[in-house]
Amino acid sequence: MAHEKNHDYHILAPSIWPLVASVAAFVMLFGAVAWMNGEVTIFFKSITFSGPWLFLMGFVGVLYVMYAWWGETVAENLIGDHTPVVRIGLRYGFILFIMSEVMFFSAWFWSFFKHKLYPMSEYEGTTYVQPDYHMVNAFELPLINTLLLLLSGCAATWAHHALVHGNNRLDLRNGLIAAIVLGVIFTGFQAYEYRELLVVDGWTFSGEIDFANFFMATGFHGFHVLVGTIFLTVCLLRVLKNHFKPDDHIGFEAAAWYWHFVDVVWLFLFAAVYLWGSTVH
Repeated sequence: MAHEKNHDYHILAPSIWPLVASVAAFVMLFGAVAWMNGEVTIFFKSITFSGPWLFLMGFVGVLYVMYAWWGETVAENLIGDHTPVVRIGLRYGFILFIMSEVMFFSAWFWSFFKHKLYPMSEYEGTTYVQPDYHMVNAFELPLINTLLLLLSGCAATWAHHALVHGNNRLDLRNGLIAAIVLGVIFTGFQAYEYRELLVVDGWTFSGEIDFANFFMATGFHGFHVLVGTIFLTVCLLRVLKNHFKPDDHIGFEAAAWYWHFVDVVWLFLFAAVYLWGSTVH
């Protein structure tokens, strides 16, 4: 038939989502800057902003685009558009995304090591006096969180193995549930740690570079744990609908890769920020 394709590629239909995603992301980031700064100059005219409302509008738009666009991608997979060639392209795309995440965290590690090894203050010349504050004990809550994430990664691998080797749906479901529960516990423990540091120990989000580096590095990692937990939860819902097959589960593959990336980043954070950072003054 003339209308049937004779190739393994999937030609995408025109979509509104790239445009909507760009506008929503711009509104979110512009709103974040306006919220933190309080005033933004546009075309030589200063506009005053109050509150996080513009940021929240953009954030909701980004979430909706993610739901709608990725929903369409799932639908494409269910009707057979994700051929082996298409799945290879999706894997390459996700690998590039992981590489961009590696560079993102490299920036925070760079800042952390720079200010630990060569501390300077622009207000005090080359003399830097580190404030006296309580350091985090790496062998208490951080060590527990490390074990939680490693166990969660093992559970995700168990689930993946159950799908690929034998298509064991019970182990697949239980492995995902275990990974998700451990990820939620990790997030709860990190929130508790932040509360203790901010309320009890008197840490602040700004004013001291050690505080800033700690909260930005571990905080962004915590955000990635939250995203990864949602990612795994979506995979669990798809498992319950019997979406994945042993030879066709690119969505679950991406979630597992992302979760293992989060594990590895945390190991570096634990070794650098909690272990080595607490001994360097």
